[in-house]
Amino acid sequence: MQLSTRGRYAVMALVDLAAREPHTPARLVSLSEIAASQGISPAYLEQLFARLRRAGLVVSARGPNGGYGLARRADEVSVASVIRAVDDAGAVGECCLDAGDAGGAAGCPTAALWQALCLHIHHFLDTITLADVVAGRLDGTRAPPQPREAA
Repeated sequence: MQLSTRGRYAVMALVDLAAREPHTPARLVSLSEIAASQGISPAYLEQLFARLRRAGLVVSARGPNGGYGLARRADEVSVASVIRAVDDAGAVGECCLDAGDAGGAAGCPTAALWQALCLHIHHFLDTITLADVVAGRLDGTRAPPQPREAA
């Protein structure tokens, strides 16, 4: 999995949405609010959110009260799923390290080390949710998901 600027910005934007969720469950957030909060270009966010919407990670509505919100609870969305949603299909299966540049060329004794590191990175990003990032729980400890209150 490549950690691109696109992936990083998408995670930043959805963590921003997740952080607002408990305080504004029925209110959608405009891209201009997220852009101002995260220091990301609104035009770039539009591109990212189009991909996130197609992947089913966000919902949107147009109009005066329009904007974006999470399609699922923050504790149900992994960081890896956000990165996969915005990055090109070819980059998703790749490792974040180029084994050739990292001294892990085929036949090199360290190739297995770099591959194992990549597997750990994939596992970590698959197990960390947006809610974990908001709460600062990045060590793998997680509280059980809480039921959503009826709106």
